[in-house]
Amino acid sequence: MNNANEVVEKIESSNQDEIKSSTKEVSNENFVKVEKKPRSILSIFSILIGVFISVFLIIFCGFTVFNIFNTNIISGVFIKNIDVSNLSPSDAKYQLDNFLKNNIPEEITLKHGDFESTISLSQMETTFDTKTACDRAFKVGRTGNIFENNLSVLSTMFGNVNIEPKVVMDEKSLSKNLQDMSAQLPDAVVQSSYYIEGNELLVTSGKTGNVVDVDATLEAIKNSIYDFSCKDQPVEIVVKAQEPEPIDVEKIYGEIKKDPVDAYYTTNPFSVHPSENGVDFNISLDDAKALVTAEVKEEYSIPLKFISPKVTTNMIGTEAFPDLLASYSTRFSTSDRNRSTNITLAARKVNGTVLMPGETFSYNKVVGARTIAAGYKEAGVYVNGKVTTGIGGGICQVSSTLYNAAIYANLDIVQRTNHMFVSSYVPISRDATVSYGSLDFQFKNNRNYPIKIVCSVSGGVCSFQIFGMKQADDYQVEISSYQTGSSSTSIYSVAYKILKRNGTVVSKQLLSKDTYKKH
Repeated sequence: MNNANEVVEKIESSNQDEIKSSTKEVSNENFVKVEKKPRSILSIFSILIGVFISVFLIIFCGFTVFNIFNTNIISGVFIKNIDVSNLSPSDAKYQLDNFLKNNIPEEITLKHGDFESTISLSQMETTFDTKTACDRAFKVGRTGNIFENNLSVLSTMFGNVNIEPKVVMDEKSLSKNLQDMSAQLPDAVVQSSYYIEGNELLVTSGKTGNVVDVDATLEAIKNSIYDFSCKDQPVEIVVKAQEPEPIDVEKIYGEIKKDPVDAYYTTNPFSVHPSENGVDFNISLDDAKALVTAEVKEEYSIPLKFISPKVTTNMIGTEAFPDLLASYSTRFSTSDRNRSTNITLAARKVNGTVLMPGETFSYNKVVGARTIAAGYKEAGVYVNGKVTTGIGGGICQVSSTLYNAAIYANLDIVQRTNHMFVSSYVPISRDATVSYGSLDFQFKNNRNYPIKIVCSVSGGVCSFQIFGMKQADDYQVEISSYQTGSSSTSIYSVAYKILKRNGTVVSKQLLSKDTYKKH
């Protein structure tokens, strides 16, 4: 019995040990599984990150290599709102130039009140700088490091970039045209001026008016070209009010006051010193100032006295001006007596004028104001773009004839403006209009010796001769002028001075670019 009980106890003890052992094994297995599960997730996550980085590097490298070897403009780049994506710079320029050619007009109209004028854009060499714009477009996404370039390429693909090309033109010529336009405005400022008439110094008062604001108008023209608005509407001329300079009697006195000078010349070396009349006020300077300030008038008269030299230029004979340097003639109708009278009066004023080396000739100062008191008559003139009559009509033929003679003498042209319409008496771009108080014709004696201007009017011919002394380095001078284009309202032309030596062209100099209205 006791043995049987011992057997039972051993069996139970053995079973309990097996149960404990089994339980312990199960517990250990669970513990091992709990430890191994986090390690598997981290491994998978690490693998995924590695794959992602590998794919990213492959894509990044491929994207970088593509951009490095891409010879075209990247996607999303526009020039003047024209899509130039994936084009070469040369193809982009070709496409852009064609677009701009169809959107830039041949000429633009400038307007101020009732006054209108036109400017040829082609003559002003106006265009857009498409080459620089295309170069800038090509550089998008290529100016930084690899990361910056790729980021720029990506952002451009989704955000687009628009490049605006710069408007370029012959600003110097255009500014000159705008300055000349000031005198043509119907409300232009008129500066005070003076001239000698007989034994009197006549001083004319200036008038308040407007002048073209060159910089502002130039900017307005550029903007109108930039946004293509000039294609359909005129550009408003920007003007600014300007008061005339006050009459400075003391300054005028300093300019006209001089002592008489006797003429003489030397032969070794040859040099001519022409005579000069002495000029002085016939009243005191204080009295002259009081005369001008006493009351407001359009014109003041100051009496003059002249002191003749003992030896005049004519007394030393033709040796003083031995050589004919240049000549030019124009024809006019003698049936128009008023116009013929005006031409004769103006020519007489200029005839015999002597210019020393470095001295500048002013047509308005020599000829003076064109008044009835001075003997001028009413004849055909151009006013604000219209043909009408005015005092002194015809004297522009004298200035134009002298202009051509001065060019043939190879003298420096200081100031010259073309007419509103093409003149009938000289070739196109070879005229010189004048208007007392605003438009003047001036040239400078750039030679080493004095020159003498001789003018004659007879039988419907106005003829100028310029005498002096020939120099070893003188050129043969030719003038080439021709029409360069036209529109429904305007005619465009240029003039060149061609210098030759022994029949060979040495230089070709631009004299002017001109715009005329059609009749």
